[in-house]
This record gives sequence, C-alpha cells and structure tokens, in this order.
Amino acid sequence: MTKTILVTGGAGFIGSHLCEKLVNRGDTVICLDNLITGSQKNIAHLLGRKTFFFFNHDVVKPFKSNKFRKIDEIYHLASPADPNKNSSFSYLNHPFETMQVNTIGTWNMCELALKHKAKLSFASTSEVYGDPQVSPQSEGYRGNVSPTGPRSVYDEAKRFGETIVSTFVREKGLNAIITRIFNTYGPRMNIAEGRAVVNFIKQALSNKPITIYGNGKQTRSFCYVDDQVEGQILAMRKGGPGEIFNIGNDDERTILEFAKLIKRLTNSKSKIVFQDLPIDDPHQRRPDISKAKKNLNWEPKISLEEGLKVTIKYFKDYL
Repeated sequence: MTKTILVTGGAGFIGSHLCEKLVNRGDTVICLDNLITGSQKNIAHLLGRKTFFFFNHDVVKPFKSNKFRKIDEIYHLASPADPNKNSSFSYLNHPFETMQVNTIGTWNMCELALKHKAKLSFASTSEVYGDPQVSPQSEGYRGNVSPTGPRSVYDEAKRFGETIVSTFVREKGLNAIITRIFNTYGPRMNIAEGRAVVNFIKQALSNKPITIYGNGKQTRSFCYVDDQVEGQILAMRKGGPGEIFNIGNDDERTILEFAKLIKRLTNSKSKIVFQDLPIDDPHQRRPDISKAKKNLNWEPKISLEEGLKVTIKYFKDYL
C-alpha cells in the first residue's frame, strides 16, 4: 500500500537519499527544505517524478497545503549538522536557525502529525550523548553535554526536540519515534562543509595536508548512507510510540586510522598534520545498536572501505 510521506530537510544529504528510496518504492513524497544547507541538486533527478513534490519552506513556519488531504508519515530531518566553524554550512554559523528548526520546527511537525493522524520520526543525533563517559552509548545513556558551550546550539536543541516529541507522545497520544543518527557518509555530502569525511577526501584528492583536529586518537563510527536510510525506514515501520533507536555503525575507528585509510584509497601523497581540538569535541563515539538489531532486524551491511570507495568516486566526479 502506497503512502503520502513528508520529509523535512529532504534536499539535504540523508534526506535526499530517503526521498529517493521512498519515491522508488512507489510512495508520494512531499519534500520540504529551505535550502540553508540542502541543495536542489540533490533532488534534481526527482523533480520530474509525478509522485515527488518539492516546497522551498522553512518548517519553523507551519506547513499548509490543500493539495494533500492526508499525510501518513513524517520524517523530520531538517537541521544544519556540520560542526566545523570554518564551513558556511555549520550550525555554529547558523546558531539561531539550528535552535529554531529543532524546537519550533519539531513542535510544528508534531502538530501536523496530530492533525493528519500521521506517524512521526524525529531525526535526533548521537550528539545528545555529548562527550560520553561510557562506551558504547546505548539509548538509555543520558549523556555528558554542555548546555552553554558553542556546540550546545545543536546538541541541546536536539535534546529539547526529543523532549517535545516525547511529551506529545505522553500527553497527546502522538504516534512518534526518535532516531539518534551517528556519523553518516556517502554521495551527496556537501562538498563545501567541514566534517571529517569531506575534509579528508578533498585534501587527499588534491594532495594537500590532511588536517586532524586533536591527536587523532579520538574515535568515530561511520555509517554508509544506504544503511542509514534503511534503518530510518525500518524504525518508522516497526518502532512503537516513544521508542528511541540508535542508527549507526558500531565499527569504531580512530580519526587517525580513518585518515590513513582515505589516504590509501585515494593513493594520495598528502601529509597528515594536527591542529588543536575544537571545544567540546567528543573524544569517543560508538553506538550500541543491539536494540535496532533486535527490534528492527537492522544492522549496517556496507563496510567502511566499500562505502568510502563509492564516496571517493563521487567526490572525484564532482571535483
């Protein structure tokens, strides 16, 4: 049975892949994006499809359209997500927009979901765990987050977004779930942003120094975008009201190991250099995905090396 599905942030990196997957399986997709960090290039191949509708819309304002009588599902992914202050796409350069889209925008999506009796999925983040004191991080871990540091405009906005969704579930009977997205990579990542995957690949391909912030011993777990999208869809389908799922890859690597892998896969002559670690940058990040494995029958299938080869090819073609 086909559905009408609304995706906020649908012209973004993960959002565009989600929209593509949903359209290809036969659903009608309403894509909302104000294009602060998203791009119409990401959805250009969908614009001619009869079941895909794009609206340049900021979800901080309520979405109204008489074109769609019934919305069945809402994926709320809209938000800047790049922590690098040197990138114009960073939430550090859009602090107020970031706070608003994850709070006011989330509230608006909850109200819209109630109106249509739709199921809502709020895309939260592993950043709600802050600089964790336990590893791996399970959904029950409450985090170690600074409410006043520079990253708090994203971390705490997502945490309050989770509060909004959870309260709508408890008090108003909203059918909603929360997914906590861990580091995700793949084609359509914004080439101008400053996250590690993008920086390392661009620097390696141009044989420029690969810049590591800190000593490189901090860890991350990278999930390929196709696996991430599959996890999002399964969580929407199988998750019960108020449930939270970590969606990410539990293959933990040091940043230095990650940089060396990209250097090898690109046959780069780049040197690896080190700079000061940004404030509140987490030292460790690894999801406990046992709940997703058990309840959703989901786990990542694409290896880091396999996914990076596809991503590197995308950047080669783009550059």
